[in-house]
Parts: sequence; C-alpha cells; structure tokens
Amino acid sequence: MRFTTHLALAAPFLILLGSCVGPATRPASPAPAPAPRPAQAPVRPVAPAAPLASDWQYRPTAPGDWRWQSDAAMSIARFGPTAADPRLTIRCDRAARRISIIRAGAGQGTMTLRTSYGATSWPATATTASVPQTIAVRAAADTALDQMAYSRGKFAIEVMGLEPLIVPAWPEVSRVIEDCRG
Repeated sequence: MRFTTHLALAAPFLILLGSCVGPATRPASPAPAPAPRPAQAPVRPVAPAAPLASDWQYRPTAPGDWRWQSDAAMSIARFGPTAADPRLTIRCDRAARRISIIRAGAGQGTMTLRTSYGATSWPATATTASVPQTIAVRAAADTALDQMAYSRGKFAIEVMGLEPLIVPAWPEVSRVIEDCRG
C-alpha cells in the first residue's frame, strides 16, 4: 500500500516529466530540386505616356537656339531651329519700354507663360499677315518677365490652338529684358 500511495503521488509528476521531452528528431530529407524557370518573354521597351499639361517641366525643350541682336531702337532675341525660322521672338521697343512676346502661329485668346515660379496669362492678339503670329505686349517692368528670365532651365509659352512651346531660359532672354529697362 505504501508503494501505491507513492505511485499515486508521483503519477502527476511522471506525466509532467513526459511533456519536457523535445520532439523526436527525424532524418533530414533531401532538399527538393529547384523547379525549372519558365522561359521569359523578351522585354519590350514601353513608350512613355504623353505628359499632362501640368507636367510641362518634364518635357524636352524645342529644338533650336536663341539668337540676340540689337540696334538703337530695339533689342531682339529669337528662338528657333534656324535664324530664318523663329518660333518665339522677344522684342524690346526701347522708346516705349514695352516688350512683345511673339509666338509663331495664329492662336486664340490668351498667351500663358509657364515658369518654375508658376503660370501667368496675358491677353494676346493673332495677326493674319503673311506669317501668322500671336503677340502679347507687356511693360518692361512686368515681374513675370523676370520669372521667364530666371526660370529653372526653361519656360513654356502656350497659346490656345497651338502646341505648347518649351524653350531654354538662356541669357538672351535676360538681355532683352534688361535692355528694355535700361
């Protein structure tokens, strides 16, 4: 009886002792062979999506160069692929202290200047001369002209009915503005 009493008292401890043993170790199974990789289709270059109007600053500048000239009455900077084919002209009338921004092509309504500082709209008129143009005239003191001259690398001229024109902000632009403020 004494043995059964000790056995009855030890039984719970024997059950707990069995739970202290770790799991049985199994022999390591060999690693599965890697699955064969499916053949990859050739990667096709993806054409970039057309940029949104607000993303003008990420578009490239139009091809061409600025050319500057001056005389007693005027200071002029012309941008275009050739001297004979300007896409944008910035002209100072020194006597009137007025600057004309002339965009090739007859557009409608306003001319919008987009710079790294923001956007400004000016009233513009279209000419139907032998060479269609859209013209906006500003006082030489207009601060938007400074924004055009100091824009980070480029600025855009937009006229309804014409493709936006993005041009580099080179020193010729600043020269015309400074000549007009004289």
